[in-house]
Amino acid sequence: MTPAQKGHASMLLFSALVAGSFSLGGQIANEVAPAALNALRFWLAAGVIGLAALATTGMPRHAFVASWRYAVLGGLFGTYFVLMFEGLKTAPPVSAAAVFTLTPVIAAGFGWLLLRQIVTPRIAVALIIGAMGALWVIFRADLAALKAFAIGRGEIIYFTGCICHALYTPMVRKLNRGEPAVVFTFGTLVAGAILLTVFGWRDIAATPWTDLSGMVWFTLIYLSFFASAASFVLLQTATLCLPSSKVMAYTYLVPSWVIGWEAMLGQGLPPPIILGGAGLTMIALALLLRDEGAVPRPVP
Repeated sequence: MTPAQKGHASMLLFSALVAGSFSLGGQIANEVAPAALNALRFWLAAGVIGLAALATTGMPRHAFVASWRYAVLGGLFGTYFVLMFEGLKTAPPVSAAAVFTLTPVIAAGFGWLLLRQIVTPRIAVALIIGAMGALWVIFRADLAALKAFAIGRGEIIYFTGCICHALYTPMVRKLNRGEPAVVFTFGTLVAGAILLTVFGWRDIAATPWTDLSGMVWFTLIYLSFFASAASFVLLQTATLCLPSSKVMAYTYLVPSWVIGWEAMLGQGLPPPIILGGAGLTMIALALLLRDEGAVPRPVP
């Protein structure tokens, strides 16, 4: 498997895991404080990744030189997750999902600013087609729903989080100094956990942990082991193999994966016309897969 193929496979699985966090996380957004939930989530994920690192690559001392790098990355991703749950408290899921589709374009901009990554015409077309397909799925092919879209407080909060998510992607490539993905992920998770614990200490102390519902704990386990630990490794791996715009383009698949999650959870399938949007996202990914440049050209 070439580095590019490895990166695409990682992001395909990443998008499926992220879709699960939307489906499950939306059900508990108002049951526990976002900072408290994500602090525990990061600590659990760090434990899993730490054990995986010790069992595989080990923890080389040089990986923790300039540890401020992990604080930057952990802060960005921790902020994204907190703002995601804060936004979902008031933002309708349709609006929040629409905001999420802006992430690839923002990531492409950060990729140029930080790494001088050039978005080729093929990637630009793929981004546009992918965005159209995602919006088709999100608004369920209903033009009236699209016209009624309004920016509220929750959407603004979540959009700020999406900016952090988009910035995180090129920052991984910029700050990585050859450390294995699993070790780099461990450092990021620990730093994020520390920052979230300090920031959300009052919420952590005030949370009635023993009284939380079974759905909260099930979601927490999923978020920690799959949507955090596994997806962190997948995202770190992909960002070292693909340009930022390609990595973030896979977010367009999330709404389509959510359709599968809802069907699996007994919510049924959407009308056939909705599947047309999913088809557009597949076309966008096909364009990306045909683009051979795994590592983007620098600006002269």
